[in-house]
Amino acid sequence: MIKFGIPNITKKEHTAIKQVLESKWLTTGKTVEIFENKFKKYKRSKFATGVSSCTDALHMSLLSLKLKKNDEIITSAMTFCSAINVIENVGARPVLVDIKKDTLNIDPDKIEKKITKKTKAIIIVHFAGMPCEMEKILKITKKYNIKLIEDCAHSIEAKYKRTHVGNFGFSGCFSFYANKNITTAGEGGMILCKNKILNNYFKKLSLHGMSKEAWKRFDIKKNYHNYDLEFPGLKNNMTNVQASMGIVQLNKIEKLWTLREKIYLNYQNFFKNYDVGIQLPSEGFTNYKHAYHLFVLYFKDNKKFNIRNKLIKFLKKKQIGFGIHYRSINDLKFYRKKYKWNKKTAPNAYHIGSNIISLPLQPDLTIKEQKFILSQLKIFFSSFKNKKINYHGNI
Repeated sequence: MIKFGIPNITKKEHTAIKQVLESKWLTTGKTVEIFENKFKKYKRSKFATGVSSCTDALHMSLLSLKLKKNDEIITSAMTFCSAINVIENVGARPVLVDIKKDTLNIDPDKIEKKITKKTKAIIIVHFAGMPCEMEKILKITKKYNIKLIEDCAHSIEAKYKRTHVGNFGFSGCFSFYANKNITTAGEGGMILCKNKILNNYFKKLSLHGMSKEAWKRFDIKKNYHNYDLEFPGLKNNMTNVQASMGIVQLNKIEKLWTLREKIYLNYQNFFKNYDVGIQLPSEGFTNYKHAYHLFVLYFKDNKKFNIRNKLIKFLKKKQIGFGIHYRSINDLKFYRKKYKWNKKTAPNAYHIGSNIISLPLQPDLTIKEQKFILSQLKIFFSSFKNKKINYHGNI
């Protein structure tokens, strides 16, 4: 079985985790602080707070805005449900903006139409590792004095022009989930921000709202310091175990990026020869760095030949992993029912979400495995050679 997405784990990760286990201090401590400092240095950001997930990072960002009930938060219709769930969970109202067909990112030209007096923030998603069109988006947020939150779950390495994503907004939220570009033992996240006061708020919010972190309270050299409660917080801090693995992963992030880039470009070159109604991931605009988190195929003509679902069945039979990223938010049962959303709410996202598939893109994918994947894709698409669709493959 060729798995869709697995982390690159070596003896170095095992050694780093073992050292933390032997230290007996497993929760938030000095190792987390080291990882935070290394991550913000890599991202060229001022402040960083390690948390338990990107979902928590988004949730905490919204909580810091002190929103009122039914305040509106604009976001992309093509994203994971967590980005909408956090809006719902703070009592605000999500407002969907459709995506561009080429990049699958939020369409900046459609944002202004959705802004009202209740709009407090925009959550943008750098989908699949492709940065959003930041110049246009920043002009809008500045014009209307709206906070910008960046969902960078797919885009740790991505840059827009020379600036790392995650540094444009009020906050930048990152994921270290098991199948992300780097991982912190399966779960984890990070919040970047530019403001020291805000960063201190995030750190306290992640640990109950306490004035002192446990590892600082119990520092023998500085004597015991009791804590006070500054506000009722959450419990979503990062642990030393997670951070120890994150440090090792971060040290090889560009090496892993290069491996994924090669696989990504191999797919691109392959599909350029097989035009069966597929839209390949867009090259986007110039002067950017793609994070190569997902390789997504969009079957534009899927309705007629049902290619996507046939490919899913074929890949299952051949034991080749795949993903669906994502069903559009306006196609999810809970939100359809609550907000009366339908395919007209965000037609591009709805159609693309119903006709999309992601192929394996992981640094541990061997040359033999990728050759097998491509050989099987040749077999699959050859079956459409005599169909009335554009075909110029050389099988």
